Amino acid sequence: MQERNFSVAIWRTVLMLLIGVATLGIVGGCKSKGGGPAAAAPPPGVTVAQPKVQTVTDYLTFTGNTAVIDSVKLVARVEGYLEELHFTDGTQVKKDDLLFTIQQEQYKAQLEQAEAQLEAQQAALSHAKTELVRYADLLKQDASSQIEVDHWQYEKETAEAGVRNAKAQVEIAKLNLSYTLVKAPFDGRMGRHLVDPGNVVGALGQQTPLAEIERLDPMYVYFTINERDLLRIRQNEKATPHQPITDKTIPAAIGLMNEEGFPREGRLDFASLSVAPTTGTLQLRGIVPNQDHSLLPGLFARIRVPTAERRDALLVPGDAVSFDQQGEYVLVVNDKNVVERRAVKTGDQIDNSLVIDEGLKADDWVIVEGRLQAIPGREVNSQRDDHSASAPAKAAPASN
Repeated sequence: MQERNFSVAIWRTVLMLLIGVATLGIVGGCKSKGGGPAAAAPPPGVTVAQPKVQTVTDYLTFTGNTAVIDSVKLVARVEGYLEELHFTDGTQVKKDDLLFTIQQEQYKAQLEQAEAQLEAQQAALSHAKTELVRYADLLKQDASSQIEVDHWQYEKETAEAGVRNAKAQVEIAKLNLSYTLVKAPFDGRMGRHLVDPGNVVGALGQQTPLAEIERLDPMYVYFTINERDLLRIRQNEKATPHQPITDKTIPAAIGLMNEEGFPREGRLDFASLSVAPTTGTLQLRGIVPNQDHSLLPGLFARIRVPTAERRDALLVPGDAVSFDQQGEYVLVVNDKNVVERRAVKTGDQIDNSLVIDEGLKADDWVIVEGRLQAIPGREVNSQRDDHSASAPAKAAPASN
């Protein structure tokens, strides 16, 4: 019984302590430290800045593929045994370098035969001329007839025709002999040889492929532009619309997949005559130097082309632009230090800044720091970050 009374006493003591603590909490919560109501929180601090005003160049970025400027498949134009190979597969060659030799004896003999025929025809012509003069003189002395004069006139004209034919045969024989030496048509890189020495090539008048050569410097880059961007460029361009693209100097910068930016400088040199109705695109072509032969045909490439220059463009830091269900917007502070939401339309990116195409004026104060504490319609404590307009800049590439 004594133990039970002791336990009841302990629980009563604990209960009284809990009631006392709760009472103190209620009383303390009704008063501030100073004994009066709680003080209102000050407006949050933000940093504001006006948009930068710069001259920028708009760009369009495309994707395309590289292609060789010249590609020739070398073939055997005469029949014969392939005697010798004069290059190593995949090496660089110069124009007129000897690549293949086809058996020549037959074509040398044909050339000698044609030259002999030419000499015979020239001798016949000389004889006909001499006889024609002789019989023409005898006719004046009534020592010959007109028939004999006419005969030698015919022989002379026939010999002249024979000489022309013989000269043509000599040229054909020289050409056939020259075809036995297959030379490089330009500076380029050789592919692998397709026929080994000892094989007969050009049999039955067929042109046997021997190898392929490609010119790698400069290099073409083919890409397409969609109809919307094309119309915008045509609207902004100052040149005559019908002026060929080859008559203009339109720069084009090229970058490969593993390259930073667009390190290769080239230009546009060709545009298709019409827009493809199935895709709504126009094919364009750029040309870029490739002296180190680092560009190979068929590579994926990025192309950046300038479209127009805009003066007095407005730029704000990229972090100052947000996006919600209504679209892009920035937060600005009015002359009463009240935050306003301003819907904007952004353009190209320049370093860490964005071009504002619509929705902002040059004298607006945009919140650039402390945006999380700024709520539209509420007052803030703004600190201005005055900055001067920077030098003209180039816009980063806009995706196509």
